[in-house]
Amino acid sequence: MLSNIALTLMLLLVATFCVRRFSSLPNNVLLLFLLQPLVMAASPVIVFIGGILSTQLTPDNSLATLPVTIMILGVASAAIPAAMLAKKLGRKQATFIGFSIGLVGNVTAMLATQIASFSLFCLAAFLLGACTAFIQQLRFAAIESTEKESQIPNVLSLLMLSGIFSAFLGPEIAVAAKDWIDSPYGYTGSFTLIAVLNVIAMIILSRFKNPNIANATQMEGGRPLLTIVKQPIFIIALTSAAIGFALMSYLMTATPLSMHQLHGHSLHDTKWVIQTHIAAMFLPSLITGWLINKIGLKHIFFLGTLLYAIVAVVAFSGEQVIHYWWALLLLGVGWNFLFLTGTTLLPKSYSANERHKVQALNDFVIFSCQGLASLMAGWVLFQSNWTGVVSSSLPFIAILFITSIWFYRRK
Repeated sequence: MLSNIALTLMLLLVATFCVRRFSSLPNNVLLLFLLQPLVMAASPVIVFIGGILSTQLTPDNSLATLPVTIMILGVASAAIPAAMLAKKLGRKQATFIGFSIGLVGNVTAMLATQIASFSLFCLAAFLLGACTAFIQQLRFAAIESTEKESQIPNVLSLLMLSGIFSAFLGPEIAVAAKDWIDSPYGYTGSFTLIAVLNVIAMIILSRFKNPNIANATQMEGGRPLLTIVKQPIFIIALTSAAIGFALMSYLMTATPLSMHQLHGHSLHDTKWVIQTHIAAMFLPSLITGWLINKIGLKHIFFLGTLLYAIVAVVAFSGEQVIHYWWALLLLGVGWNFLFLTGTTLLPKSYSANERHKVQALNDFVIFSCQGLASLMAGWVLFQSNWTGVVSSSLPFIAILFITSIWFYRRK
């Protein structure tokens, strides 16, 4: 498995070289493409082993998904501070602070797994979530580093594509390095290796240059926030990203517990399903930029919603590995379409001097919804089984369809 980690890192370097060689994208975007998977690998580790490890650390199974939930709440709580720090200090300095929080989170996780402390593990998850809020701001840094508006879908697609490397790095590190360092239930070595990657990402970040935006960077500038959020374009963008992210997190968080704890599928099969899902979240970015230019955001939004509906049908069909695999595969692709739609539409709702406050509100709402969804996932799963989890997602899929039709009918 160590060879898989080395191969993934090698492919990341090769992909970065190819992008640099065959594209005219700014150097900032290339740096973000390279460093993002290294620091983002912590999230798949928490998603993959968070529930499984928690069942060993606490006797209350209903709390098994609490670390994942706390991680997402960490994202939500740090969303506004991350945007405010970017406005005050610039993207580079703010991101350094975020990555430093992630490093502290990894060290805390190392200690938590050493002394088998559930509360300390939850604290580590919160810190890693806070770091993720700064990682999410990288997509706005990429947009601001782009000179041509027509390049934005391609830049966002490229940045999302880099997530496929974290999809493989995270779970592989969780399993391969699990017993590198002795601990009651393992995984100290996993967080040690993640911490090393975090440091490497910070070194790469030192070459990033703050985008030059006109003197319209004041958080208090521009129109009142209430005026901005009333715009149909903002409502559509937020609905697409928030519900898309929340439903994805809801089903993804419940999957490892449902597969491994309730239905007895192996840890290997569970890892395979989660890896496939996270890869499916980012791999479509190879073509989504082209698809947006070809068929338009309206159709991408509708396709993402349709895929979520198909996920529900597949999930209702059974609880074998193949059912989970197909459901999580389609869920990942659907999330890609919906999140890319929301992120691409959002800049159309604000001007330069409004961007920080709108970005802060957008991310706060998205990750608050995601945190609530992941918190409910464990409770609903142990109360109503996998079928109850899928059934409770149907009303939100209906809202996505209604919003998609509204977007489709607008000029």
